[in-house]
Amino acid sequence: MSVLVVGMSHNSAPVALLETVALSADDVRKLAADVVHTDHVTEATVIATCNRVEIYAEVDRFHGSVEDVSRLLVERANSSIDSMLPHIYVHYDDAAVSHLFRVAAGLDSMAVGEAQILGQTRHALQVGQEQGTVGPALNTLFQQALRVGKRSHAETDIDRAAPSLVSASLVRAEKVVGPVEGQKVVVVGAGGMAGLAAATVSRLNPSDLVIVNRTRARADSLAKLHGGRAANIVELATEIADAAVVIACAGARGVLITAEMVGSRTTAFIDLALPHDIDPGVADVEGATLIGLATLAEELHASEAATEVEAVRGIVAQEVTAFLGARQQAAVTPTVVALRSMATSLVEAEMDRLDSRLPDLAADVRGEVLQTVRRVVDKLLHEPTVRVKELANQAGGVSYERALAELFALDPAAVSAVSRPDLGEAQ
Repeated sequence: MSVLVVGMSHNSAPVALLETVALSADDVRKLAADVVHTDHVTEATVIATCNRVEIYAEVDRFHGSVEDVSRLLVERANSSIDSMLPHIYVHYDDAAVSHLFRVAAGLDSMAVGEAQILGQTRHALQVGQEQGTVGPALNTLFQQALRVGKRSHAETDIDRAAPSLVSASLVRAEKVVGPVEGQKVVVVGAGGMAGLAAATVSRLNPSDLVIVNRTRARADSLAKLHGGRAANIVELATEIADAAVVIACAGARGVLITAEMVGSRTTAFIDLALPHDIDPGVADVEGATLIGLATLAEELHASEAATEVEAVRGIVAQEVTAFLGARQQAAVTPTVVALRSMATSLVEAEMDRLDSRLPDLAADVRGEVLQTVRRVVDKLLHEPTVRVKELANQAGGVSYERALAELFALDPAAVSAVSRPDLGEAQ
């Protein structure tokens, strides 16, 4: 069994195309369920964020599974296969492990090093566990990915060196409206990204922080947590009329802020939602500046902290090597167990044969014979079992002759001697 990743992100597709595959919470669950019910797939889960949709699956073969999983992703976009395929990436087996570790560490994020992806990765694992689409293989992989992400943030300053999407967008907004301190900010939405936005804004001491959401209870909860106030979605136009900054991250099905709702006041509109919450026409309104994901992507990649990024890349490389090595060793364990089980069976069979031939053999003598035979078998099997685990960590294949030499720790001359036809005939 191997891991397959099929996905799209800001690295492979324009924001407009990513919007077509944006998934709600229910969509994520349905997609994972659909994937796990295809041929060749035994486990599946989905990482869905504002700038990526990735399907992770445990599969028994590459061909067939990649076609089915890709088809399910394309169907979500309601687009033609020809327009989608150039923007879909596929990672398989070792490359899939490496990709997930990079994602969890923040190396593949739009804001390189941001920590939010760690929570989104954890959420994907939890959703898969809850609906039973994640089994032992993906559970082990995702748990290790989470540890890699945590280690990257604990051992480097990557999260402080690289800004979050919210921080980067606010820096750009302040170039338009001035410092956020003492000004009104409206946050639209009450999910994870809205929570991050509210937390970031609250530290900048705005005069008024307003959380607008369709569900008033969630808006109240978020506003209370960050010292703001809540408003209903029907009050949105009124609230943004005198705001300096509006951060939209609801990801609603349909535009929430239209050009007609925008007044003449100088305002920075930040759209961090996928699909977008703000009508692109807002950018044409006098006094309004629209800051979207596409704009932020270029700035964030330009601001990567090279030293910290390289440090995290080193951690990821170490962890990938360790994980693959452990997985390969685990894969040979059944073979080793089977080998030892066969040896045990042979010992038992030979002792039964001895008992039938020498029924009067003293118990103490029989015990000594049994221990002697077991010691001989253990010594014969020790070197092969150690060597097969060592070979599991080596890339590439080996010839029969080299495998024989490696497994039994023989020199080339000994291998040649064992392989000679005349020796076999003499036996």
